Amino acid sequence: MAKHVVAEAAALPEGGRLLVTVSGREIGVFRVGGRYYAVRNRCAHQGGPLCEGEILGRLRSRRPGEHDYDAGSPLLECPWHGWEYDLETGASWFDPRSVRVRPYPVGVEAGSEILADPETGLVRGPYVVETFPVSREGAYLVVEVSG
Repeated sequence: MAKHVVAEAAALPEGGRLLVTVSGREIGVFRVGGRYYAVRNRCAHQGGPLCEGEILGRLRSRRPGEHDYDAGSPLLECPWHGWEYDLETGASWFDPRSVRVRPYPVGVEAGSEILADPETGLVRGPYVVETFPVSREGAYLVVEVSG
């Protein structure tokens, strides 16, 4: 998977979201409960702008009159028709085995770790320019997208 720097980590506050385009795909990046999530901005139902929807917790009930609210397992609700998806797995709340949206790995990496991409396999060419050491401070959000 290729890694793409999409923003400085500080640009995404707790409870915030960013819509970014990576390799032609519109992806929503979220920070909820101190964790980062990234999913495709396309609802499986009718292609609605999923990542513009509300972030919800889960309401669980073991029996009538008793319920627990779990904010630690966030759901993303499509603004068009209310279909809900697990932010971590992309699975829908109503049919998790067959209806889902694409989740993407997302993490925070130090600027010094993303200056060069050792996975590209680029070969040093015959023409070389003078280079200077560069360092990067701070942390950046990085989304991984395959092919």
